[in-house]
Amino acid sequence: MRSSDTGNWDVIVVGGGHNGLAAAALLAKSGRRVCVLEADDEVGGGARARQLAPKFRTSSLAHVLNRLDAELIRTLDLESHGLELGGAPMPTVALGKGDPLILHGAYGKTVTGLGEAEGRAWTELRRRLMLQAGVLKPFLARRPPQLDTLTLGEKGVLGGAALSLKRLGKDEMRAFLRMVLMNVADVADECLDDDRLKGLLAFDATLGSHLGPRSPTSLLGLYYRLAGEIEAKPGAQTVPKGGMGAVVASLASAAERAGATLRTKAGVGRILVEAGRAVGVVLEGGETLRALTIVSAMNPRTTMLDLVGARALDIGLVRKLTHIRMKGDVAKLDLALDRPPTFTGVDEDALSGRLVIARSSDDVERAFNPAKYGEFSREPVMEIVLPSLHDPSLAPDGACVLSAVVQYAPYDLKEGWETGKPKFLEAVLGRLEAHAPGLRESILRSELLTPADIEARYRMPGGHWHHGELQADQMLFSRPVSGMSGYDTPIDGLYLAGAGSHPGGGISGRPAMNAVRHILAAEKR
Repeated sequence: MRSSDTGNWDVIVVGGGHNGLAAAALLAKSGRRVCVLEADDEVGGGARARQLAPKFRTSSLAHVLNRLDAELIRTLDLESHGLELGGAPMPTVALGKGDPLILHGAYGKTVTGLGEAEGRAWTELRRRLMLQAGVLKPFLARRPPQLDTLTLGEKGVLGGAALSLKRLGKDEMRAFLRMVLMNVADVADECLDDDRLKGLLAFDATLGSHLGPRSPTSLLGLYYRLAGEIEAKPGAQTVPKGGMGAVVASLASAAERAGATLRTKAGVGRILVEAGRAVGVVLEGGETLRALTIVSAMNPRTTMLDLVGARALDIGLVRKLTHIRMKGDVAKLDLALDRPPTFTGVDEDALSGRLVIARSSDDVERAFNPAKYGEFSREPVMEIVLPSLHDPSLAPDGACVLSAVVQYAPYDLKEGWETGKPKFLEAVLGRLEAHAPGLRESILRSELLTPADIEARYRMPGGHWHHGELQADQMLFSRPVSGMSGYDTPIDGLYLAGAGSHPGGGISGRPAMNAVRHILAAEKR
């Protein structure tokens, strides 16, 4: 379909984050005239690179890649646009009391630092978790079945999932049905003795969510993580050459090569709706652009309530959108260091991995407890990477960049972030210093982004990385809300394609891929 007299674009994509860029590239590749509108002065959203200090560059928010869709990489030939994923999966270093534990390969295929009996227990638990995450994986790779109007294909997906369960055998099927709604702490306690492993599982299952490891259904977060893969390795993680900004750069290049136009400093103030159909947008500066299709990669609530407006929507839908839970608990810390830090017990090779400070599942639970009452954790848990060890161009010679995602930092801090931020920074640096003595002395510059900062800088309501909690009632058929889970909206010609839609957040491009496939199929009907 080409533009006609009714509009000057076939498709307008609202939001130039990685999902918006992926959607634009795929639609442009299919022959559509596509324009991407990004409010900031550069595309990429939370995945873009930024300058922390002169000659120091870091990732804005996301700093580890664990789920960029292989089909997206192939379809857009992202490697020809400069994407280099970095080869072997990066190790994970679990920092607890005493010696660290090092997981090698794709999520601990082998582990250094475990006794023989605990090693066998970990191997068996890892096998079972990977198997169970694999049952859920097909649901992530396509539009969720619409339960009220199941098509033949959607019935096939549900039937295939049932068959996959049956093929597991009775014991594995029973284990899956028992575990799927358990909390991660109970699962870890049943299977393991080592607190370092328990802490790692607890951290990975709850990262980005308002959950503790003993919260019901917290194991779902770990399934979601393990359902991702890098280069056909489920559970693998890497830092691309050039940092996470390289992912954005490759997507932007692919979109432009396919013919898409990328406009920055072009915030959308309103989506135009005429007779129940989206027909264009009005920019914040007043300019009007018209199109046959509008694709929003922005937060669903922002899209529907702010850009479309509640008056155009059913009151029941407005209520559901208003009550999407999306108040973030994750802060981002970046440090420019004059030298690489020394973590106790961690050798130089392991420093290039992902370091996790979560000494036990109880440690993570204690960190979560204050967040329930609007207070930050005095002993936060965190994930740390040193991206300049992967790519020396990110820091001056001999210097280093440290990036950490930190829990728990509640969006609605009771004392307010203006007074709480310096205190929380002190708590974070104190926890880091306990594992990396002398770190403070090497800091040239630091920047801590609270959820309130993330909301303001990246237009993420609540500062939530996933644009909505990844919990049982906000996943699959209910993401972002029931009745709007298939990328359609009540407004004809308006579609959703961001992290707030199925399957959820993370740098995957899968929401965009699923949405584009649905849009192209709808045009043929």
